[in-house]
Amino acid sequence: MEFFERFAIPHPSAPIYASMVAIALTIVAIIAGLTYFKKWGYLWREWLTTVDHKRIGIMYLISALLMLFRGGVDALMMRAQLAVPDNKLLDAQHYNEVFTTHGVVMIIFMAMPFIMALMNFVVPLQIGARDVAFPRLNALSFWLFFMGAMLFNISFVVGGSPDAGWTSYFPLAGNEFSTSVGSNYYMIAIQIAGLGTLMTGINFITTIFKMRAPGMTLMKMPMFTWSALITNAIIVFAFPVLTVALAMGTMDRLFGTHFFTTNNGGMDMLWANLFWVWGHPEVYILILPAFGIYSEVISTFARRNLYGYKSMVVSMVLISFMSFLVWVHHFFTMGQGALTNSIFSITTMAIAVPTGIKIFNWLFTLYKGKIEITTPMLYALLFIPLFTIGGVTGVMLGMSAADYQYHNTMFLVAHFHMVIIPGVVFAMLAGLTYWWPKMFGFMLNERLGKLAAWVIGISTLVAFMPMFFSGLDGQARRMYTYSASTGFGPLNMISFVGAIGLAVGFAIIVYNVYYSVRYASRDIGADPWNARTLEWATHSPVPEYNFAIVPHVKSAEALWDAKKKRHILFQGDYEKIHMPNNSGVPFIMSSIFFVWGFAMIFSMWAVAIIATIGIFACMAHRSVEIDHGRYISVRKIEETETKLRGAK
Repeated sequence: MEFFERFAIPHPSAPIYASMVAIALTIVAIIAGLTYFKKWGYLWREWLTTVDHKRIGIMYLISALLMLFRGGVDALMMRAQLAVPDNKLLDAQHYNEVFTTHGVVMIIFMAMPFIMALMNFVVPLQIGARDVAFPRLNALSFWLFFMGAMLFNISFVVGGSPDAGWTSYFPLAGNEFSTSVGSNYYMIAIQIAGLGTLMTGINFITTIFKMRAPGMTLMKMPMFTWSALITNAIIVFAFPVLTVALAMGTMDRLFGTHFFTTNNGGMDMLWANLFWVWGHPEVYILILPAFGIYSEVISTFARRNLYGYKSMVVSMVLISFMSFLVWVHHFFTMGQGALTNSIFSITTMAIAVPTGIKIFNWLFTLYKGKIEITTPMLYALLFIPLFTIGGVTGVMLGMSAADYQYHNTMFLVAHFHMVIIPGVVFAMLAGLTYWWPKMFGFMLNERLGKLAAWVIGISTLVAFMPMFFSGLDGQARRMYTYSASTGFGPLNMISFVGAIGLAVGFAIIVYNVYYSVRYASRDIGADPWNARTLEWATHSPVPEYNFAIVPHVKSAEALWDAKKKRHILFQGDYEKIHMPNNSGVPFIMSSIFFVWGFAMIFSMWAVAIIATIGIFACMAHRSVEIDHGRYISVRKIEETETKLRGAK
């Protein structure tokens, strides 16, 4: 009985029991399907052991989409709870768990892997490389992220979800106020996933610096690659801070230390500082790749080169530097004094300048362009006005005196979502649609894509604009209910309608994928968008080796200049190509990390020690393993190129 009590949900309900049944049935269905269709070998050979950056990118993409719907369900539950006064759909505890998991899932386990998906798939192609610098490390990065995500997501059916908010402020996240293992899940699952992200940062910085095609200087890199380079530099500097903070929080909860306690020398504000030293750069880890995507999309469909290339690069570098100088604006109201608040208010205003530069760069690119309204371009055009609303309200919040009025209200929630949804989610959907034919060899339906974009764009306004007004009227965030006398009911009902609209928009995207898989033409060529950068110079879908001949680059828009100025991209004859071997070690090692994390969460010390030994055994195995990779022969290359209608 004690065994079952250890893993019991502290606040069970009918939806949680239904989720348990659904998870069990899904697992049984997957196992039965793989067994019936005899796909276990295929799954192991082609996916679980792959080190191909393109397949890893697709696995990141699948994970991100699953987490998008997981977090979306949480969002609908919250908006439904607040749609009417004195609602009893969720009680206070369940609401706390739902908004905590919503924030963590959407930021850490949806937006981050979506970005990693596009970076993994696109960046090596844009720089003319055949893979990333460290293919096995890339596989390990994905599987650590995936195991961290799965560990976090079993919390609501085993042991209980975290309930201290997505920022997990202490002492609320300490043992005194968070008595279940929910906050243990938070500390350890994010730690495991964060290790994978840190490895990705190191890997892609090395890849971009060391593996660019001949002739591609830094100032000839496509803008998305520039955004990836700067983003990964932020990751390398910011994520160790999160790693340290989570380790200290874990020790407070499991071993009785006092880093963040309010007694025995602890300092709860230390957590707030460490969290936001990571957390605000994290916002730019999300937004900078989005800026890179918009730059590629706007340039492609305005049919002209990106205006102000150098100023775009400089503004991204400035943003990356300044992102580490604004973290205190997240707690203007927590008592650090007028001088400190003033300094960080100024830095907050200042970081808006390079962001504004980019908006004008895109507008000038559109000016006199021959604009073609495709689905990716529609997302980019919708982004500019909606993101501007989010940005302007961010400047309002950056005024430290005014922030006392705005800070703990729905105004802040509206600002954050009006930045992240147009700035990140729209960009991810634009990038997904834009690079979909390169990933899968067919295009998504344009009519359905544009319909989804309009529904999502309008629903974003409907869902979040009312929150600005209810926040200014005094509606506090994090409150699970309110009385009818407050007058917040109508505005919250409008927000709920907007949330339903967002769900409809994403359902249209799902149907679009289904429809396009069945009916879309597979004869689209390598460059269906008439694009400008190097990834469109190889086949769709991309062969294992990316390029049969390494391209020679003369400009930042290598393919466009090859088409318009007769630049020769591919010179010479085929030569055998060295490629890395697949490996099961990253998957096995990450699975052991999952066991280790679960054991640590529940203080199962014997299992944790055995798992730790297993992790070091995997590291030792890699240290002594002799694996020189393999070669693809010229004959095999010729056969592949002939099948794919020849290299261009």
